[in-house]
Amino acid sequence: MTKIITGFHSIEEKVRTGKNQSNIKIFYSKAGPRVKKIIEEAEKTGIKVLNVENSRLDEMVKNLDETLQDHRGIVMQIENTSAASSNLINFDEWIAKEQNSKEDEKFSTVVILDRVTDPHNVGAILRSCDQFGASLVIIPENNSSKDIEGNEVIGRTSAGASAWVPVAIVNNLVRAVEQLKKAGYWVYGADAGGETLGKINFANKSVLIMGSEGTGIAQLLEKQCDTIVSIPTCGKIDSLNVSVAAGVLLYELYGRQK
Repeated sequence: MTKIITGFHSIEEKVRTGKNQSNIKIFYSKAGPRVKKIIEEAEKTGIKVLNVENSRLDEMVKNLDETLQDHRGIVMQIENTSAASSNLINFDEWIAKEQNSKEDEKFSTVVILDRVTDPHNVGAILRSCDQFGASLVIIPENNSSKDIEGNEVIGRTSAGASAWVPVAIVNNLVRAVEQLKKAGYWVYGADAGGETLGKINFANKSVLIMGSEGTGIAQLLEKQCDTIVSIPTCGKIDSLNVSVAAGVLLYELYGRQK
């Protein structure tokens, strides 16, 4: 399988993680300052760089989502992309380490995306997770936009964070939450009508559950929450977009770690 990547941020992050990988190539048509910087870094890491006509780049991106076709003079091509991303981790192994950890006072935030299917939202949430130090993002196997490595909308919207933020894909979110609780985590579901954000004393080890924009958090998963938290707003529309809400909550948690 061949994957095409556009967007300066996404390409830069793949260059940083793709050292000496012969299956990666960069094609460029015009070398502005940003493109020159990417080319220099790519050549340092052993990634092959080819100068081509702009029409070649247009041809390479024509089957991508419309938002990704603006290549801005540079495209990355990755062959044989069936291998798992380096930031995709096994949840059972991760939680086993957490359960055996004696660092009860350490800060750790886990974000669970329950049926968040829009790749733009997933990408934006991953970007916030990177900026505000989330330890892990958990995504269900079904009813989700889980193709973190292969979905270039996610990669571009996350500004490259999808290559770095640890992600676990699980079969059963309820079981994952139960395991997190056993490891000392407190679980907070984001939904309207809950406890106001400013009144909550978040635990050092916190789980944030972000639900579907259409139906919110699944009922079985909501029953696992210790607290439902809401963000006070003053607008005339119903609620915040799920990715915006996640950013607000993550910022709040990050600020309280200071």
